Amino acid sequence: MSTPANPLPVLGTPARKPEEEIRPLKAPVDPATLTHRQLLGGEFWRRIPAYADVTEEQFLDHNWQSKHTIMKPEKLLEAVHGLVSPEFIADCRVGFERAPMSVRVSPYMLSLVDWEHPYEDPLRIQFIPVGSRLLPDHPKLGLDSLHELEDSPVAGLTHRYPDKALFLPLDTCPVYCRFCTRSYAIGIDTEQVEKVHFKAKTERWQAAFKYISSRVELEDIVVSGGDAYNLRASQVSEIGEALLAMPNIRRIRFATKGPAVMPQKILTDHAWTDAITGIVEKGRKLHKEVVIHTHFNHPKEITEITARAMNLLFERGITVRNQSVLQRGVNDTVDVMKLLVKRLGHVNVHPYYVYVHDLVRGVEDLRTTLDTALTLEKHVRGATAGFNTPTFVVDAPGGGGKRDAHSFETYDRENGISVYTSPAVKQGQFYLYYDPLQLLSPNAQERWSIPAMQKQMVEAAIERAHDQVRPFR
Repeated sequence: MSTPANPLPVLGTPARKPEEEIRPLKAPVDPATLTHRQLLGGEFWRRIPAYADVTEEQFLDHNWQSKHTIMKPEKLLEAVHGLVSPEFIADCRVGFERAPMSVRVSPYMLSLVDWEHPYEDPLRIQFIPVGSRLLPDHPKLGLDSLHELEDSPVAGLTHRYPDKALFLPLDTCPVYCRFCTRSYAIGIDTEQVEKVHFKAKTERWQAAFKYISSRVELEDIVVSGGDAYNLRASQVSEIGEALLAMPNIRRIRFATKGPAVMPQKILTDHAWTDAITGIVEKGRKLHKEVVIHTHFNHPKEITEITARAMNLLFERGITVRNQSVLQRGVNDTVDVMKLLVKRLGHVNVHPYYVYVHDLVRGVEDLRTTLDTALTLEKHVRGATAGFNTPTFVVDAPGGGGKRDAHSFETYDRENGISVYTSPAVKQGQFYLYYDPLQLLSPNAQERWSIPAMQKQMVEAAIERAHDQVRPFR
């Protein structure tokens, strides 16, 4: 019998060494290029004249941050006096007069703005309006574009998805974002909007709890607002305990912008952080999931202070997920979005969603096209692990819920109309999203200026969607 040309190795013997070393397929990475790990540190707030003498101990104190949070336009302009031109100040005054959201900016966030280039700064764009950049609203915009009020069985509770409800225990936040989809309710009344208010009242909460416990199909509750950051520690415990006590509830998400705009609270408001921790730990013992959902939109929002706060939550076993809003001039480029996603992962925050900007009044300068979202999603996927890669979604106007951005039935890029269906939420209905007019061709903008043409374009889009939809068997 002949001996095999390549005999199998005897078990237990070392494998034969290769004749030459395996060459790496990729060149070594220069550590300097890993910018997602390079977080802003030091006493950066001293660049603001109003905070030049503020110590680190003061700046890290959540009480100091809250006390010095700016809620009046004149106070904000006073804080940046000398950093910007008189023309910019005047531009801001016009922006405040025309904005649907009231002003609320933390010292931390104000300190991160590049005041040498305020018009281009992505943080200024999100929180401080300037009149010269405001654009006319799309004719299909509405104040409550997601129809949250229409899906509310009791005040401050939206029940849209079969097994999930949105609970709004209060109507205030640590900061007020220009792009807020709930500008119909959040903050004080403005010259442009008279708000619907959801005050933190036990009687209203009890009505919501009664409804939630009565609906056996409800398993998942989002506690938002407003913002869970503005709940007192005792209120966090009260809400968490009430929901965990319901046999039908399996998951609770506390939604807060806080970690992005005031991470100091997690570090120094020990009662609040302990309250969240207590509900998370009790939920775990009951085999129920309690997490935090937060809201970073730009890499500049993540600093060494952020990392310290997220490390504390991570040490306590608290899962934090992120939901960004896609905004023009903020995070609508591949490089910025990839850096944001990587930096979130670096501080143990899971990128969950990127929302295509809702059809919100007064912020048309922030919206961009659905096509932009599709391009970003294509380039972001594969840049890091799948569990740290966000899903790009459209929250379907009119109450269809969140749809994968690429799951449209039709998308007319020329006229900027995309049509979605939402079979699990509302069978047989169509939901239309509209790209901002200013990013359409001149011919398309002209068509949108004619009411009869608007109707014709919408009807044509729905007709095409009808042709695309096939029954699922």
